[in-house]
Amino acid sequence: MVFSEQIEQFTSALNLSLSSKNFVKVSLGNYKGNEEALKQILVRPVLIKRESKLAFTFRYKTRDVVKNLNLNEGINLISEYLTTGFKIGTLFTTERDLILEELNNGKIVLRETKPSTKEVPTENHDKEKSRLIKPESKPYLTELKITDIDGKVFKNAQDKFRQINHYVETLSSLIKELPEGTIKKVADMGSGKGYLTFALYDYLHSVLKLNSEVVGVEYRQDMVDLCNSVAKKSAFDQLNFVQGTIEDYNAEDVNLLIALHACDTATDDAIYKGIKANAELIVVAPCCHKQIRREIEQNKVKNDVSFLTKYGIFLERQAEMVTDGIRALILEYFGYKTKVFEFISDAHTPKNVLVVGIKSKDKGGKNKEEIIEKIRASKAYFGIGYHHLERLLQL
Repeated sequence: MVFSEQIEQFTSALNLSLSSKNFVKVSLGNYKGNEEALKQILVRPVLIKRESKLAFTFRYKTRDVVKNLNLNEGINLISEYLTTGFKIGTLFTTERDLILEELNNGKIVLRETKPSTKEVPTENHDKEKSRLIKPESKPYLTELKITDIDGKVFKNAQDKFRQINHYVETLSSLIKELPEGTIKKVADMGSGKGYLTFALYDYLHSVLKLNSEVVGVEYRQDMVDLCNSVAKKSAFDQLNFVQGTIEDYNAEDVNLLIALHACDTATDDAIYKGIKANAELIVVAPCCHKQIRREIEQNKVKNDVSFLTKYGIFLERQAEMVTDGIRALILEYFGYKTKVFEFISDAHTPKNVLVVGIKSKDKGGKNKEEIIEKIRASKAYFGIGYHHLERLLQL
């Protein structure tokens, strides 16, 4: 599409829609230019540091690239692309849609249609999400240095705040699978500074309106003291932190047991406590899998994946999968429906695997012998003498 009077009319209409505050978006398509793999450009309004800009999303065959430009730069770039490769351009406003098209015979036409939408989009750069944990009026978030006193999330705590909400959203979906009123007592094993413990308590009491007791179990006394102080300031009367190990904690009346990033066999200790307590929901995010890796390394069994496990990184990943796979089998043996999935808290933070056990009405029954055989076969195949959780439960 070469420069024409119609392109000038199109960009003038774009300018007018921006000044009139009825601009919705611009779409450029049918690209025939020289930029490899470029397919489409979408342009929408954004507000960055109180300045109106245009956010360009360049859609390539295998990736998207986003750039924010000021209004004049953006309008000029749209005009340039319409003259150097895009055969169709559509301006969406709340008053009308304007379609610019170069036909097969080279003729350029500009036509107007009824508006596709009557709503002006938000200019928020980061679209507001419906979060289960709101930052406002949360003393614990202020005490833990996530927000200021007015409820504004600190810039250096944005990732942590997103992680907290994603964690609560994940647990929320799991809790919904349980009969109403199931969660009476929660134990968070290895609660650390308590970010997630506080958020879960907040969700259970403020959103679900449950009268649940929540206990954070933490070995470091300074963390326990800090968290109990924050709980008191937040008037969280049924939240308590205790000093101790997962292995020593008495979890007999726990309905929901959580252990995030408990190292190596401490995850097994947590699952063991949950099974023994007959907990309705067990959620663990394992951290390191040294016990099974040592077993595999010591026995060096030759199998179909030996060509992979001769490399340390692949051996490590294999140990992770085998360890958590056997954990899932053991949970099934004791009557739990299991889920294993990636917990991705944010694009800039690591992925974690969540192993989840939800108490099932089916207690295992006829499948128990089959599960035991699967565990035995897996151990033999990988040269594993024992799995710590298996030993705890005396299987």
